[in-house]
Amino acid sequence: MSMQDPIADMFIRIKNAQAVAKKEVSLPSSKLKTAIAKLLKEEGYIKDYYLMAADHKSNLVIVLNYHHDKPVISMLKRVSKPGIRIYKSCDDLPKILGGLGVAIVSTSQGILTDRAARALKQGGEIIGVVA
Repeated sequence: MSMQDPIADMFIRIKNAQAVAKKEVSLPSSKLKTAIAKLLKEEGYIKDYYLMAADHKSNLVIVLNYHHDKPVISMLKRVSKPGIRIYKSCDDLPKILGGLGVAIVSTSQGILTDRAARALKQGGEIIGVVA
């Protein structure tokens, strides 16, 4: 059975793992998911991520980050969905929680935060928001 929205599945797995205070979460790997995990690590929302190969499949393992036994990620939401894609120009990119959160944007330069996309004057598809 094929998965309709693998990015939403990634976000839900992270939220569910944080709800039960797991240290890490494993999910099927892809280039897009790895790029999102890299961005989350650079922004400090996760501790680390790595790829694990097993039986011709590659899994992405995300090591979750906690601060005083509370998850660092308080909000992780999918914005652009397969049925309704949301594209914004660089001037219309949202500021999440007044700049405290991050919008994940897919641009021609790759996966960027909203701040980096504004700095490069790049618009694109808003994949999701993290706070």
